[in-house]
Amino acid sequence: MSVLIVTGGGRGIGAAVCRRAAARGYSVVINYASDEAAAERVRDDVVAAGGKAVAVAGDVSDEADVRRLFDGAAELGDLAGLVANAGVTGNTPGRLDEQDVRVVRRVLEVNVLGVFLCAREAVRRMSTRHGGQGGAIVTVSSTAAGRGSPGEWVHYAASKAAVDTLTYGLALEVAAEGVRVNAVAPGTVETGLHAAAGLPDRPRLRAPLIPMRRVGTPEEIAEGVLWLLSPDASYVTGAVLPISGGL
Repeated sequence: MSVLIVTGGGRGIGAAVCRRAAARGYSVVINYASDEAAAERVRDDVVAAGGKAVAVAGDVSDEADVRRLFDGAAELGDLAGLVANAGVTGNTPGRLDEQDVRVVRRVLEVNVLGVFLCAREAVRRMSTRHGGQGGAIVTVSSTAAGRGSPGEWVHYAASKAAVDTLTYGLALEVAAEGVRVNAVAPGTVETGLHAAAGLPDRPRLRAPLIPMRRVGTPEEIAEGVLWLLSPDASYVTGAVLPISGGL
């Protein structure tokens, strides 16, 4: 059975990806940083539905943790894909000149270095250059990369712009090695990210600004991810797919 690693798979978009990927035949490795209970709930849902999943703790910005994550996944079967979803905003929104450097550093470590480390390990296992059978990588960016998020999370937006560049550059590097690399760029989505930043009402307040007049759901983003992983997207690489209701 093909194995899919989903970082940040215990909650929000990552959890939706795990559940839908399992329903389509993947053995799912649910990576989480600290919320073991949430990851185990996703695992239990997958198993109850007849799928196969394991929950694995690990900080995506830690090289040793990432290696352990991928080595453990290899015990389930051949790696077919990676969804580099783990990400953080850091704190309550504010201007750049109000940000604590420790917070900004952590955002860059998770959102950029974490994607780099996970993508590197995935390529080392899936690329035909390394004896792999090919596969697909989907990174999770944000429409904030193009907007800059002034007054909110400029550092977060910058980290997602870096993800876009990493995605495109890596896609070109491995295009002839059986590995496709793409990104989804969600707009405002109804997840726990907003409450964690101290803004539980943010999705409701942003909805009128979106052309479709509503925020997205994790399941809608997951559908885009699963399409990019699938053979239906076999000629797609280096793309950033906005899933944002038009904003």
